Amino acid sequence: MFAINHAATALVVKKKYPQAPILLLLISVQLMELFWVVFNYLGIEYSSTEDTVSSVLDVHLVHMPYSHSIVSTFIVAFIVWLAISKYFNKPKVAIAAAIAIVSHIVLDLLTHVPDIALSPFIHMEKYGLGLYSVPMLALLVETFYGIFCWWIFRGSSLLFLTIVGFNLANFTFLSTMIVGPEALLANQPLLLTTFVFIQIVVTLTLVGVLSRHKVNDETSVMNDNTQLSSID
Repeated sequence: MFAINHAATALVVKKKYPQAPILLLLISVQLMELFWVVFNYLGIEYSSTEDTVSSVLDVHLVHMPYSHSIVSTFIVAFIVWLAISKYFNKPKVAIAAAIAIVSHIVLDLLTHVPDIALSPFIHMEKYGLGLYSVPMLALLVETFYGIFCWWIFRGSSLLFLTIVGFNLANFTFLSTMIVGPEALLANQPLLLTTFVFIQIVVTLTLVGVLSRHKVNDETSVMNDNTQLSSID
C-alpha cells in the first residue's frame, strides 16, 4: 500500500486510542517500511526494476524477509508493546502502537503480489493477494481506503484533500497508459528506495500536522462555546 494510506491508517488508530501520540502512531505504521529503506541501502534486502518502468508492475520487491515478513512484523510489534507497556507503564498506548505496526503488513498483504515471506530464514511460498496486478482497481481501492480513514477520524477538509491528492498522484504509477516520473526508476532500484523514503517523510509530516489542526480547531470551538456560556 502507498505511503499516504499507511499514514492515514494512523488516523484510525488515533481515533480508537486518543491517548496515543499521533507521532508515535505515524512512525509505527511505517516502521517496517523504514526498516526496508535502511536494509535496501545496506544491501541486506534488495529490489529490482525493469529496463523500462511504466507502472507498478515493472517494480519487483525481490528480497525483503526481515522488514516485510509476517513473523518479523509481529516480533517488532511485541517488542514495542512490551517496551511501552512495561517501561513507560502505558498499556493502551502500547496496544495502539502494536496495532499500528501490524497494520502495515496486513495492508501490504492485501495489495502486494506474492512477495511477502512468512518468516526470515524459512524458504516457503510468499504471500500477497495481488491487488497491484489490477492497477486501476488498486488506485480505486486505495483512494477509497484513504477517504474511509479520514472519515473515521473526522479530519479537516485540508487533510481530505491531502489524502485524495497523494492517491491521485500515483495515477501514472498504477497506469500503463500514461508514463510519468516512474520511468526514471528503470534499472535504478536504489532510486526507488529513495523515492519511497521521501514519500514516507512527506506523507507522515503532512498527515501529522493536519491531524493536529483538527484537534486545535476543536479546542478553539470548545473555548469559544465556554466563553459564550460565561457571557450568557
